[in-house]
Amino acid sequence: MTAELSDLVRRLGGDVYAVPALREVPRLDQVPGLIDALSAGRFSVVIFLTGAGVMALLREAERLGRLDETLTALRAATIACRGPKPLAALKRHDVPVSIRAVEPFTTTQLLEALEPVELTATGVGLVHYGEPNQALADALSARGARLEAWCLYEWLMPEDRAPLAGLVRDLIDERVDAIAFTSQIQWRHLFQAAADLGRSDALVDVLNRHTLVAAIGPVCASALRARGVTPDILPAHPNMGSLIVALADYVELTETEK
Repeated sequence: MTAELSDLVRRLGGDVYAVPALREVPRLDQVPGLIDALSAGRFSVVIFLTGAGVMALLREAERLGRLDETLTALRAATIACRGPKPLAALKRHDVPVSIRAVEPFTTTQLLEALEPVELTATGVGLVHYGEPNQALADALSARGARLEAWCLYEWLMPEDRAPLAGLVRDLIDERVDAIAFTSQIQWRHLFQAAADLGRSDALVDVLNRHTLVAAIGPVCASALRARGVTPDILPAHPNMGSLIVALADYVELTETEK
């Protein structure tokens, strides 16, 4: 959503510095096995962590001529979603969702939503985001679930890392007033780019001392804190629009107080 977020920043008076910090690489070789498992009825519960995971499954199922089969299997299972994006993607295909995590849509809220569900000896299919959520998988296994986990895409560094390295340099040179992270993986990749330049300490210092840091939610904020950066802004609701508006409100308030 680079274009949409950039437009919002401009409408709120900011100058945009947009840099790709990751790429999503499909792992569509995983989809036939997942469809086979769904169609065989191996899962009483299916958990989706992202809308991208839902769409990767359904797009590839359609390409394989197995979309109706996949949707029938999903409708026969108890579906759980971590946030609104997988919920919306499933709703478009008339797949009912029984279990929904509440804001801020983290692993904690998802596990709380799953508490009433009997998982002992229950087949559970877990469709991860771009990397395994090991804490969630471990928690489900600890409750006795017969867990099968799937990653239908993965997060990697951009093929061209030069823009990310340029952002690190501009941040350290104090040419950037604020930075907004819409996922924790963006921060991890930015920090890796700084480490590759031997400037990770300088990056942490400038983010704490000069640049305003906005994090979309508690998971992203926790990743920043783990590397020594304290976010300045957390929006009331963990979505991209709220993040940019919260950043603009913070800047306006800061300017007013000067």
